Amino acid sequence: MGEKKILCVGLVCLDIISVVDKYPEEDTDTRCLSQRWQRGGNASNSCTVLAQLGAPCAFMGSLAVGHVANNLPDVTAQDFENVDLAHYKWIHWEGRNADEQVKMIQWVEEYNKTLPMDQKITISVEIEKNRENLYQLFGYGDIVFISKDVAQHFGFGSAPEALKGLYSRVRNGAYLICAWAEKGADAVGPDGVLIHSDAFPPDVIVDTLGAGDTFNAAVIYALSTGKTMHEALTFGCQTAGRKCGIHGFDGIV
Repeated sequence: MGEKKILCVGLVCLDIISVVDKYPEEDTDTRCLSQRWQRGGNASNSCTVLAQLGAPCAFMGSLAVGHVANNLPDVTAQDFENVDLAHYKWIHWEGRNADEQVKMIQWVEEYNKTLPMDQKITISVEIEKNRENLYQLFGYGDIVFISKDVAQHFGFGSAPEALKGLYSRVRNGAYLICAWAEKGADAVGPDGVLIHSDAFPPDVIVDTLGAGDTFNAAVIYALSTGKTMHEALTFGCQTAGRKCGIHGFDGIV
């Protein structure tokens, strides 16, 4: 069968990126220096980064037949039942249609019950957007990524505060991770000890689009290769920092 893969489930979309000399002021015209079309979407971006890091990986999401698509459906639990789980060691969900995603995760959990501990599929989820329906995903990941926006939505002013306040929502034994831009990233696990990594900003910030997806992918990659959580957080912040210093994702490694 070969080496087992990391599967990312979520969105793929088209990002149209306009480059300007400086951030435009409201209600002003600004000349565009250049423009590019780039594949985007959280899960898709994370898969791109995983591939660059050398991880065997795969993406599952909805794709259009042609160049334009409106209101493509998200992956359903019925779609997911066609996945041969024997090919994967880690599955990551970008929080979207959470009711369906919970069913997918439960199917993986049932599959895991048939496997020895060292062969079980690791489950990670990302809760990036402030949508009430997504918060049920807190209880379904071995690794749970939350965004700065979600933390602030709950009234927290820092990653350590958010982790302390939200850890009760995750399941037994899980790690909760929160990246906070220039403040770096923090994680907490079942022992309650806060783990921190500083940020590693580039000399010049060029493009932050996809930095969070890059961080998630790098952490997943590091953990999947046996690194500690502190090593994984540090690698995630380093990789996200390199991404912020380049356009797109080519050249992260």
